Amino acid sequence: MVRRRFVVLVAVVLCGMFAFAACSTGAPAADTPAKTETPAKADTPAKTDDSAGAAKVYGYVCPGPDTWYKKDYEGFQYGASLVGAEVIVLNSDYDVEKEIANIDSLINQGVDGLCMFTFNESGANIAADKCKEAGIPCVIVGNCGVVIDLGHEVVASIDFDWKGMGTNYAEYLAANFPGEKMACVYGLFEHVPVIHYRSTMEPLIEQLGKNEIVAVRDGKYDPEEAVRQAEDLIESGLEFSLLFVGNEDMSAAVIRMLEARGLLNNPIKIITENGSPTGLPLVKDGKITYTISSSPGWDGMIALLALHEHVTGLSDEMNQYIWLPAIAITPDNIDDPMAVVPWDPDPVWHDLTAKYFPRYNGMY
Repeated sequence: MVRRRFVVLVAVVLCGMFAFAACSTGAPAADTPAKTETPAKADTPAKTDDSAGAAKVYGYVCPGPDTWYKKDYEGFQYGASLVGAEVIVLNSDYDVEKEIANIDSLINQGVDGLCMFTFNESGANIAADKCKEAGIPCVIVGNCGVVIDLGHEVVASIDFDWKGMGTNYAEYLAANFPGEKMACVYGLFEHVPVIHYRSTMEPLIEQLGKNEIVAVRDGKYDPEEAVRQAEDLIESGLEFSLLFVGNEDMSAAVIRMLEARGLLNNPIKIITENGSPTGLPLVKDGKITYTISSSPGWDGMIALLALHEHVTGLSDEMNQYIWLPAIAITPDNIDDPMAVVPWDPDPVWHDLTAKYFPRYNGMY
C-alpha cells in the first residue's frame, strides 16, 4: 500500500488510537454523506472575510516520499491555487528530528497556516502545540482525529470515514452475498483506520446474521505477506468464498496467486479498499468485486479549504472532525467520477466538494 511505511512506523509509536450508515439494498451500497463535527458553542462571533487582502502562504509538512503523501500535498496545492494562496512543502523523510525542524521552519517563516501529515502520533501533537503557541492555525490530515481526542487544539482533523466504510462493507455483503463466509487479511492490526473499520464492520456482520467471518489475519500492508496469509487460509481447509484484503496493492498480489490456483471468483471474490490507479483496472476486469474510494488528492484539497476558511475569517470553529465520505465502487459504476474519485487534481473534485461539503461553496 502507498501508506505502508507510514503505518509500520505508526505501529511502533501508537499507544492507542471515524460512523455513517450506508444503504442496505441489493444495489451497490450507497455512498455515505460526509460530515463535519464541531463542539457546541454558546456564542459565535460575527464572521469576517479578509480574503481580498494579500495572498496567504501555507506550510505543508509531508511525512515521506510515498505516492499517497505526494498526492495529498498535490491536492493541497491544487486547493491553494483555487483560492490564490501559495504553499511551502517540506518533506520529513520519515525522520522525527527533521519533522520537528520542518514544523519550526514553517512557523519561523511566518506562514499563515500549517497542514501537518505525520508518520507518527507525536508529530501531530507537536505541530498542534507549537502552532497554538505561535498563533498559527493548524489542520491535521491522516490522523483519524486522534490529535483532538488527546486534547490538543487544531482547526480540524481531516480523514476518511473509516467507520462508515466498515458499515458499508457489512451491509453490501449482507445484501449481495447472503450466506457466504469471509476471511480477512487486514492491512495492519495496529493501524487506526483498520481499528476503525473493524469496529463497525465485524459487529454489524454478526448483527445482520447474513455472513460469517471465519478468520482474520494481519497482512502488514505488505503484498508478499498478504499472499502468504491468503495461501495459508486456503491450505488450512477453511471454507470461504469472500476474501477481504486491506488495500488494492495487496489485493493485486493476492489476485495473481488466486488466478494461478484457478480460484479467483471460483469461488473466492475480492473485497478491498482504495479506488487507486492500481485497483481500478482490476475492478474493470471483474477481478475486484467491491472496493471503496479514498482519494488522497481530494483529501488534501479539503484540508486546504478547511484551513483557508479559518485563516480568512469565514469560520472560527476549532477541533472539527472532518470525514470524507465512503463511496462504493463496483464494475457497475466504475466509469462514474463521482464514485471513482480521481487521485490527481480534477474538476470533478469541485462537484464532489459542492455535494459533500457545501460550506466551502463560494470560496473559490
